[in-house]
Amino acid sequence: MVQPGAAAGSVAGLVEKPAFEQAPSNLASIGRYVLTPDIFEILRGQAPGAGGEIQLADAINTQAAAGQVEAVTLNGQRFDCGSVKGFLQAIMHVAQRDGLV
Repeated sequence: MVQPGAAAGSVAGLVEKPAFEQAPSNLASIGRYVLTPDIFEILRGQAPGAGGEIQLADAINTQAAAGQVEAVTLNGQRFDCGSVKGFLQAIMHVAQRDGLV
């Protein structure tokens, strides 16, 4: 989840899979990033996070704390293709949009 910064589009931090009541906003980080090369050095020194894994979100959070992250708000529809239901919804959306059904 995105913790918004003070200025429009700025990101103060990211929180990986917070409990609902601890989420810093209703803005999701949906995993589409343009990364700078220094992210690799941050990842090399990153301690394991959620699930005992090294999390990209934690490394991006390090960059956000340094004022190096900006956000773009999606203006459209998003589907969770990591679930069967979301995947099927995406397929049906495209099929209906293209007049296939």
